Amino acid sequence: MFTLGIDYGTNSVRALVVRCVDGKELGSCVVNYPSGHQGVLLDPRDHHLARQHPGDYLFGLEKSVKGALAQAKKTRGFDAKKVVGLGVDTTGSSPIPVDARNVPLALHAKWAKNLHAQCWLWKDHTGWREAAKITALAAQHRPQFIAKCGNTYSSEWWWSKIWHCLNVAPKVFDAAYSWVELCDWVPSVLAGVTDPRAVQRGVCAAGHKAFYAADWGGLPDKEFLALLDPKLADLRDRLYTEAHDASVAAGALCPEWAKKLGLPAGIPIAIGEFDVHYGAIGCGVTEGTLVKVIGTSTCDCGVVSAQKSVPDIPGICGIVKGAILPGYYGIEAGQSAVGDIFKWWVEVVCRGDAKLHAQFTAEAAKLRPGQSGLLALDWNNGNRTILVDQLLTGLVLGQTLYTTSAEIYRALIEATAFGARAIIERIREYGVPIDRVVCAGGIAEKNPLLMQIYADVTGCTMLVAGSSQACALGSAVSAAVLAGAQPDFPTAQKKMTSLKKVAYKPTAAGRKTYDQLYALYRQVHDAFGGLNKSADLSRVMKDLLELKTVASSG
Repeated sequence: MFTLGIDYGTNSVRALVVRCVDGKELGSCVVNYPSGHQGVLLDPRDHHLARQHPGDYLFGLEKSVKGALAQAKKTRGFDAKKVVGLGVDTTGSSPIPVDARNVPLALHAKWAKNLHAQCWLWKDHTGWREAAKITALAAQHRPQFIAKCGNTYSSEWWWSKIWHCLNVAPKVFDAAYSWVELCDWVPSVLAGVTDPRAVQRGVCAAGHKAFYAADWGGLPDKEFLALLDPKLADLRDRLYTEAHDASVAAGALCPEWAKKLGLPAGIPIAIGEFDVHYGAIGCGVTEGTLVKVIGTSTCDCGVVSAQKSVPDIPGICGIVKGAILPGYYGIEAGQSAVGDIFKWWVEVVCRGDAKLHAQFTAEAAKLRPGQSGLLALDWNNGNRTILVDQLLTGLVLGQTLYTTSAEIYRALIEATAFGARAIIERIREYGVPIDRVVCAGGIAEKNPLLMQIYADVTGCTMLVAGSSQACALGSAVSAAVLAGAQPDFPTAQKKMTSLKKVAYKPTAAGRKTYDQLYALYRQVHDAFGGLNKSADLSRVMKDLLELKTVASSG
């Protein structure tokens, strides 16, 4: 038996055919989104805006699945008729305004070119003002809401975006019968659902991004939503009353899409989850394991048994029962820009020249920790954790007339590692065990320099997921459990996931210097991040120069 995992990323969608008995990957296909700049619709007047055309999702769905199946057919014994289920993961929070038949507004001619009628991509931060107001109102009137998501509501999340749409594009808001998360919408399309109220919503998106919790009856109550805007309170009746974990199917593959894709009709569709949550499953997440899915952004995921109590953790993205794995609390944190920073470096600084990038990488690898005399902040797309402030920006401190490109590149890598350490320390501070770190994504596989720096900065051994498509694999694992091809998630993860043999262990020398650099990073981090408004930064540059002198002398 086989399952399909379909992974919607920021710039492309990929499909993966997996054998259920052992997780062997038989076929895959990646399709780039055709619209906008590398799939993202932008507005040069507002760098906070990032949207996607929903039609790209349907285009990519059909083309990627057919491509993966065609590749899998080259393997003896494979037959599309033996595909018993499929799963979908996506970016998020990426809400889509839809009509009463669950059709995105952007698929109607009237709204096709209206940026506000598109999918509001996860990295859209235009709702930062609304996010700040939601944080303040929740703290005053519903502190239990805000406590579960680190005490700060983000502009990357559900209500911020929908409220911002209401404020800046009321005609679009009024035209939308409802809103559906991308990770819920794609499974609903595959299941042939034509009523937004009938869409099976996943607790992953609902709990982490939309203030959903069974503790207070699901979504925020209408009284609270009316404090934001009465129209949001009215919208609540057209959303959903219950959200589900991965033990519940999103539906069954409808005849129309079965025919389009060449798959058996009626096979189960796993509940939609965010890419990083299914990516955690694809990495074999268990209690004590922190999974870092390093992509455009980085998302850190962990689980704690639902039989235990988990304290509220300030500055993280949420603690949600049933998110990631059934029977566990899902804990999420992350960094808004990691791969995005390196992508900017390659495309802007290196001007797309792969040889130049390779040269800078080789030169950066020869540098000792502290030798550059530089310190950077990884906030080029704001800070997701632990400050939850999307209005922060990047910084490189300590440059001289002799600073090289390779030194700046290494400082940027170190900055993302320092951000990762801040997350690990915050989670551990509140009693959540982290015994090992498993990394997934192309960066983890292809950049040993980054992985060693991460090990030295965090003091953790960095392991690498066995699959280069961990998110799609996690979706396929969930589908295998739902289809009965595996009895439960622990068994499925044991059988279908793996780790590469490589392990990046912290070095004593690197650890010592990075402890000193991290202390300086936290001074700058806390000062510019608003945690220490009376900070004295007068020694930072001089301390960097002292570390540089020591490192340069060997």
